[in-house]
Amino acid sequence: MTTMSETIIKIDSTGVYYRDLNARLREAITNGATKIELQNVYGQRYIGTDLNQPVEIEIFGTPGNDLGAFMNGPRIIIHGSAQDGCGNTMNEGEIIVHGRAGDTVGLSARGGKIYIRGDVGYRAGIHMKEYQGKKPIIVIGGTAQDFLGEYMAGGTIILLGLKLKDGQDHLSRYVGTGMHGGVIYVRGNIPKYHLGREVGVAKLNEKDNAVLKEHVTVFSGLFGFNADDILKSNFIKLYPRWLRPYGRLYAY
Repeated sequence: MTTMSETIIKIDSTGVYYRDLNARLREAITNGATKIELQNVYGQRYIGTDLNQPVEIEIFGTPGNDLGAFMNGPRIIIHGSAQDGCGNTMNEGEIIVHGRAGDTVGLSARGGKIYIRGDVGYRAGIHMKEYQGKKPIIVIGGTAQDFLGEYMAGGTIILLGLKLKDGQDHLSRYVGTGMHGGVIYVRGNIPKYHLGREVGVAKLNEKDNAVLKEHVTVFSGLFGFNADDILKSNFIKLYPRWLRPYGRLYAY
């Protein structure tokens, strides 16, 4: 059932095959919708893939893999959790997840912003890059599984660990393995033996603090946190020590 009020469309996704749901979504956008609500979403894949219009898509439920893949402009809000590949190769736009997200969040993203209230799975931010002045941003309210920022070539990841107890370390292992660009800001601490050999650790400078304040303020506004309280905490900066960590393996 689909109802329409001006340019707002509501689609009941109960039992709708993912291809049919995405076809309805594209049809609604073609017909001029600026806001679409997808209700009762249950695992449908590829929602918002390759869309390039400034439409807002509000999802109630749990979307399937590759939400917002190759996206170039929309704003997607998920009242629930997201599965794997959220923001895969996205170019521009926003994805806001009120729950947690699965593996490979922001895979090869080259622009746009992803805000996640809870935890993420493995390999978040893998192969992130910067492209023609675009810089992807991922802000994670919880913590991450292993290989955070693997092969990261650009962009910014902010890991807040808001669920951790005082003094509790992030337990992510192999963080930044193969990292050769970008930066990861971590609230709290990750043991050094959990970091990739390519990763350096530094204190934040004035520019770093400005970046953190900007994105933590947005995150807090989205999810109802106090940005000042978060920013009072200790943060560390993870950066790539080399631009070509594996250059000797392939260069002659």
